[in-house]
Amino acid sequence: MSDPTAISRAWPAPATGPLTDPELAALYGRADRPHLRVNFVASADGAVTLDGYSAGLSGEPDKRVFGLLRMLCDGLVVAAGTLRHEGYRAVRLSEPRRAWRREQGLAEYPTLVVVSGSLDLDPAQAAFADAPVRPVVLTRAAAEPPPGLSAVADLVRCGDDRVDLAAGLAELRRRGLDQVLCEGGPQLFGALIAADLVDELCLTVAPLLAGAGPGRITAGDASEPRSLPLRHVLTAADGTLMLRYARDDDRPPAGAAPAA
Repeated sequence: MSDPTAISRAWPAPATGPLTDPELAALYGRADRPHLRVNFVASADGAVTLDGYSAGLSGEPDKRVFGLLRMLCDGLVVAAGTLRHEGYRAVRLSEPRRAWRREQGLAEYPTLVVVSGSLDLDPAQAAFADAPVRPVVLTRAAAEPPPGLSAVADLVRCGDDRVDLAAGLAELRRRGLDQVLCEGGPQLFGALIAADLVDELCLTVAPLLAGAGPGRITAGDASEPRSLPLRHVLTAADGTLMLRYARDDDRPPAGAAPAA
């Protein structure tokens, strides 16, 4: 029986045989400068959820890459609505992945970063209450936290009417969180695109048709199209595609201040 998690490289330079976790980690890697990576899964017809949840689209190969991307990042960014709806728990890693991070001189766990304009958050949710590293919440100036939230998370106020994502990203980098992974949801992804803050998109395409109804991986106000070249195509034994798109190496990092 074939390994349901087996992943091979189809492009560029197709490679025969399944990739090991170290080989996969090297393919995705950590950038040599501040970097914002977004990770999503979608159906072949573009749906972002199945039966209301992204988990319905995620097979074993996607879960494998999902875990490796968490291992590679410094900060894991998620919108408050996605945190609530998907029932996020504390961000934890297996011992081998923690060991890899220690060998790279990284903290054992990435820092969870929640984007919330309203601070409609439950401090008792495991993502906060059981977190191995104190989470960060990016919010706006006038938002009032619920009782107990400040005890389990650092509140960073950036923006007046809405969360200023560029300012929030700058604050994360000031804290040493240079390699940032965003897991959604669509509204947050759309806002990051509009602010030209996205350096990379890792997109898993599940081999199924979800039909009409679910939304796309982006939502919100329209924005200008932006080029994002394809870097690699991986295939899994079950027909899943894993696509990685990233900015050109000679372009400035997203959100960087212009040269004087």
